[in-house]
Amino acid sequence: MNTATEQAHAYNYKVVKQFTIATLIWGFLGMSMGAVLAAQLVWPALNFDLPWSSFGRIRPIHTNLVIFAFGGCALISTSFYIVQRTCYARLPSDSAASLFFWGWQVMLIATVISYALGYTTTKEYGEMEWPLAIALTVLWLMYMWLFFGTIARRQTSHIYVANWFYGAFIIVTAMVHIINHAAIPVSLTKSYSLYAGTTDAMVQWWFGHSVVGFILSVGFLGMMYYFVPKQVQRPIYSYRLSIVHFWAIISIYIWAGPHHLHYTALPDWAQSLGMAMSVILLAPSWGGMINGMMTLSGAWYKLRSDPILRFLVVSLAFYGMSTFEGPMMAIKTVNSLSHYTDWTIGHVHAGALGWVAMISFGSLYHMIPKLWNLPQMYSIKLINVHFWLATAGTVIYIAAMWVNGITQGLMWRAINDDGTLSYSFVEALQSSHAGYIARLSGGSLFVLGMLIMLINTWLTLRQTKVQQLPAAQTAEV
Repeated sequence: MNTATEQAHAYNYKVVKQFTIATLIWGFLGMSMGAVLAAQLVWPALNFDLPWSSFGRIRPIHTNLVIFAFGGCALISTSFYIVQRTCYARLPSDSAASLFFWGWQVMLIATVISYALGYTTTKEYGEMEWPLAIALTVLWLMYMWLFFGTIARRQTSHIYVANWFYGAFIIVTAMVHIINHAAIPVSLTKSYSLYAGTTDAMVQWWFGHSVVGFILSVGFLGMMYYFVPKQVQRPIYSYRLSIVHFWAIISIYIWAGPHHLHYTALPDWAQSLGMAMSVILLAPSWGGMINGMMTLSGAWYKLRSDPILRFLVVSLAFYGMSTFEGPMMAIKTVNSLSHYTDWTIGHVHAGALGWVAMISFGSLYHMIPKLWNLPQMYSIKLINVHFWLATAGTVIYIAAMWVNGITQGLMWRAINDDGTLSYSFVEALQSSHAGYIARLSGGSLFVLGMLIMLINTWLTLRQTKVQQLPAAQTAEV
């Protein structure tokens, strides 16, 4: 019996495969929703005057599909893959893993239907009404048990650093989700937050920035610490730095949320604390980025022929850029220009497309052939095409939003000698139209790349039976 077959028996790869396929499907759907939103900002009539297709209902569908469906499934699939392989232990329960997978998919479908019907709390990234919030909590506790149960059963005393990052993301996400969703239900589809006024806003953005920080940063850093060394075939540049990186980032990230509430009713000391912590956050963020980049020392030549490695390295470059941009935008004087403008949208998507999606693509391209016991993906050429579409799409998208955002900020605060506004809101909106066309173009390129990945994966899995039959016959002999 070959090594891959032995591992398939030793570990639960079925649930990893299920979440991997779900990642690709949800990713395409979530990114397609983003393209629809971008098109509506170019041609507002595309909402067709229907409530369920309006911008206000599709937008939370898009953000939740990208964060919890695409990002969530990517993190769950890779975490189950990594924790089993690095702990030399199987998940504690195959039936619980299967129940968790199907429960997660049902919860996501119910969430999409709920938002399309307009049943939300209106809290960004936390729009789930109380029945869905409870369902997510139960499923997340099941995920926590499966992950940490595997670590408890490990056959080695050492816990690899990627598992520290995954573990922190799981624990903190549970904590902020439960606290932020504390509510008083008045019906099955309506509840009121347990908090009021400024306190509610503070709790919401403590949660909102922790979603960005711990799901979209810390969780995916766990992915980076495993798949970059694996693809380069070299150990991580500095294991000591990775431990310092871990403790620094989880200690600081959770304090940065108030920077979303500059120039609001939030007490000034809380705003300043959020700004200071955001600026300090630059150090551990760049420490992780440098650690990943330096792992390629002596192996940079591999980028010429390895498109999977290109995905991983370019994702680190975007991570470094967006984690520099974020602290700068948290500074009050910069925020006075950038807040409420498309610059914020550009910053978010530099991280979401450039970092989260790109490192997920690279990790899945590495993982899929190993899961199905194949030498490589069906087409390396298609991976190359996907890489360039994703890179070009991301650059066009974020550049358009940077230009739009700075233009909007300058126009909004321009005043005449008599103190009146120099430009109306409509004039600022008109100046943004070309940028919205560019964003739609860049986003469409990115969605096309996602479709190509889906097709490449389908073609890869089609050849599984054909290529595995001789191996199975050889093993029997």
